[in-house]
Amino acid sequence: MSTVTYVGASRLYPGNDVPAVDKLDLEIADGEFLVLVGPSGSGKSTALRMLAGLEDVDEGEIRIDGEDVSDAAPKDRDIAMVFQNYALYPHMSVGDNMGFALKLAGTSKAEIVERVRRAAEMLDLLPYLDRKPKALSGGQRQRVAMGRAIVRSPRVFLMDEPLSNLDAKLRVQTRAEIANLQRDLNTTTLYVTHDQTEAMTMGHRVAVLRDGLLQQVATPRELYDTPANVFVATFIGSPAMNVLRGPVGSDGVTVGGLALPVPRERLTRLGAADTVDVGIRPESFTIATEPTGLTMEVRLVEELGADAYLHGTTQHDGGASRLVVRVDGRRPPVMGSTVDLGVRAGEVHLFHPETGVRLS
Repeated sequence: MSTVTYVGASRLYPGNDVPAVDKLDLEIADGEFLVLVGPSGSGKSTALRMLAGLEDVDEGEIRIDGEDVSDAAPKDRDIAMVFQNYALYPHMSVGDNMGFALKLAGTSKAEIVERVRRAAEMLDLLPYLDRKPKALSGGQRQRVAMGRAIVRSPRVFLMDEPLSNLDAKLRVQTRAEIANLQRDLNTTTLYVTHDQTEAMTMGHRVAVLRDGLLQQVATPRELYDTPANVFVATFIGSPAMNVLRGPVGSDGVTVGGLALPVPRERLTRLGAADTVDVGIRPESFTIATEPTGLTMEVRLVEELGADAYLHGTTQHDGGASRLVVRVDGRRPPVMGSTVDLGVRAGEVHLFHPETGVRLS
């Protein structure tokens, strides 16, 4: 088991003026499952490949157990990587695929057989050890790729979007298997995904990247409840947080025609700004039986069983702003209706209108 530390680590590709990863400071604890998440082009895969030794570190350092490995060859870092496309040898059996790295390392045949058997038992692959990869399903191939990493007993696991080729149902099942497996093995793991649901359900902590810059690193609950800025607030959570800009008054903020009381000390960080970005998650709205000043015209109703999501618009700040509201799925308003909205006390997020930083 090992710690991993990025110390001001940057990667600048030739011909580009903006680093793909920009002065990343991040520490992964011994045995931690940390997820790097962000939109396409955010630098998350580049950061993982820098740790693997597949990309250069142009500035700063990457350390494993306190040792600078920035210039070390990939084979000398004692890491194992699970790829998006499985990267299995099609002419080899499952067992040979899993034990191939051990064979290259000169491990005895008896030990290879035993370590492959143990990994296959953990992954429910024992009946398939003599089969070729083409005879397996996508989920089984991904487990073979996991097994190949496990038999090496590396210091660090690296996983680069390993579930993106699986269908939705299998993705849910496999992410639970990976999380349970990591907990049992207690191996330090860096997992890259663009799927924020994967990030929130799998990681001990989640690091959010945007344009190569680290936005926030925290537990999934902390990211959801106290996002550091507007980007994190709207990226984490599905559907996304509603963000409306409202004028600041003596007692709070006005959204549409609804006055939201806000403690004065939260607004002092606005400085000279006379507006603030107000974030409200879909589940923080309530359907009111009397006029509140904030109305929504329902354009679409998504019925999901226990819950339903209302998609619509509200007249705000001189124009129509989109809203998503979660309601009881057994009694949702009908499409085309207009509803009055309230907001639950204490569930309003405020962000600076210029910097986007959370007003804590």
